[in-house]
Amino acid sequence: MEALLQAATKTCPFLKQASVSTLRSFTTSPNSLFKTAQSCPVMARAIAVQANLNNMATASVPRCPVSHHGNRPSHQSITHHNNTHNSKRFFTTSPSRSHAAAVPEGVSSVNSASLPPHGLPTAKTNFSYADNTATTSPPLPRHNPAMNVKVDAATYAPPKGEAFDYDAFYEQELNKKHQDKSYRYFNNINRLAQKYPRAHTGTGKEVTVWCSNDYLGMSKHPQVIESMKQTLDKYGAGAGGTRNIAGNAQLHLSLEQELASLHKQEAALVFSSCFVANDATLSTLASKMPGCVIFSDASNHASMIQGIRHSNAKKHVFRHNDLAHLESLLAQYDTSVPKIIAFESVYSMSGSVGPITAICDLAKKYNALTFLDEVHAVGMYGNSGGGVADLINVMPDVDIITGTLGKAFGVVGGYIGMLVTASFFFTNEGFYLSSVLPVSLAGKAALVDVVRSYAPGFIFTTSLPPAIVAGSLTAIRHLRSSQMERALQQHHTLELKNRLADLGIPVVPNPSHIIPVLVGDAEVSKQVSDELLAKYDIYVQSINFPTVAVGEERLRITPTPGHKAELMEPLIDALTTIWRERGLRMNKDWEAAGGKAGVGCGIEVAQMVTPESYADVLGMPQARIPIAATA
Repeated sequence: MEALLQAATKTCPFLKQASVSTLRSFTTSPNSLFKTAQSCPVMARAIAVQANLNNMATASVPRCPVSHHGNRPSHQSITHHNNTHNSKRFFTTSPSRSHAAAVPEGVSSVNSASLPPHGLPTAKTNFSYADNTATTSPPLPRHNPAMNVKVDAATYAPPKGEAFDYDAFYEQELNKKHQDKSYRYFNNINRLAQKYPRAHTGTGKEVTVWCSNDYLGMSKHPQVIESMKQTLDKYGAGAGGTRNIAGNAQLHLSLEQELASLHKQEAALVFSSCFVANDATLSTLASKMPGCVIFSDASNHASMIQGIRHSNAKKHVFRHNDLAHLESLLAQYDTSVPKIIAFESVYSMSGSVGPITAICDLAKKYNALTFLDEVHAVGMYGNSGGGVADLINVMPDVDIITGTLGKAFGVVGGYIGMLVTASFFFTNEGFYLSSVLPVSLAGKAALVDVVRSYAPGFIFTTSLPPAIVAGSLTAIRHLRSSQMERALQQHHTLELKNRLADLGIPVVPNPSHIIPVLVGDAEVSKQVSDELLAKYDIYVQSINFPTVAVGEERLRITPTPGHKAELMEPLIDALTTIWRERGLRMNKDWEAAGGKAGVGCGIEVAQMVTPESYADVLGMPQARIPIAATA
């Protein structure tokens, strides 16, 4: 966008005077943008001409309740005919994997702070995961002045006999995004391997990236890069085919063996991404087991939700981290009914953590399989980087673990690992889950073979390039033996949480490495993000609806080993200045207002990783534990 503006300013005096943030602000208010455009002699004429060409009269579209979609689409938006949960959905603290509520007309919104938290810490894990719930009402009707057509969430449909106007449809859909402030902006950020975590924008300006999911900086690790270079020279750029047609190299097999070993599983399977892995695995297993019922956490990622939808299996959605609700649903079914409990370890936008031990206990009690997404935890937790299940030593209790080769491992791709302590029998009607009993090694690995043999997302796609596989393999092996990257990342996370707590900057309380700074307004959150980038050379992406609930908009900060004091101080100073100059709510203000997303609610959250666990690795005095009681 910056490069385009530079060219445009030569001919347009308005663009020459306007900043990028000013222009972007117009897109959140079509009325302002349209009014401004009409004052331009060039645009005014173009609007008039286009209006004549469109010849569109004002029309009203019937209102209907809405299921909002995002990178975390709601379970309600993919409801099956046999869905059993209510249309009224619940939000978690700030679910990256949260689902916006579809609420019938006449149902008023509920403040998340007014409802009790779900999922208190268990004694075994000794850390907590906060949760608040809320609902939203359907959005107000939208109006696109350029089209002179009033629209709501219903899809554009012309009168019978009139040609479908594709451009009008596209404009309407985008207009919805702008109106509810869910439109996503894509900043031009080019990360610099030799200056990590620095990057340059499209104009060449260097900035510090504070929101990357390259959590441990492995994308620039010399060993990873060197292994990829050598593999590229030896085997070329592409894999040459699908896994069963010329694309199944020894590197792929070695990577799967390494992943199975990492998670103490019997077998693993690599996919092009974890989105595909989740979708393919859930849809395949649930569709093949007759009568299978899936129990899905309300804050699950879109990939899991899509897999559930594609399976056409019956599903129940349990409130985020609500064990009592989950058990009440499981208890409705006999042990003869195959069941899958799908949940996550670390929920990326709130930082909340799933009660893995307790869910595994319920799975054993009710004869269900556990499907654990460790995407934001692999590489980050445990002595070998196996994730939260590794940290709390319950990996053998989890049936199916999914993870990513991006994020902490710094490359790209996804995978599943399985330790299936259950017998499967195949008939003409599908697979049957018989009992949760120890079986042979072949039986344990059979489930991976089922996915490999039946999942279209695995079968019908070119396998990962050899260089990508080699880089992933190198990163995993390094992080299985090295504690330094994890220790530095954990230290920087705790230090930043401490500093922000001391200053009263509102951080959503959680036990993980995610630092969500609560803003509470979509437009302001975007403005703060733009100001950080333009004025302070700091890039932190704003997170708005539908990724998080309306009123819980935030900045998602993810410290890495490279975010040392000389980079942390400018961030803290910038946030302090912006909060003061804009008069944004501090912790005390949220508390006075009744709290939001766990902020100002007096929630104490013990951290999964404490200074005692990494002080020796860093050779430093033990730092103080983050102040959580003031959150």
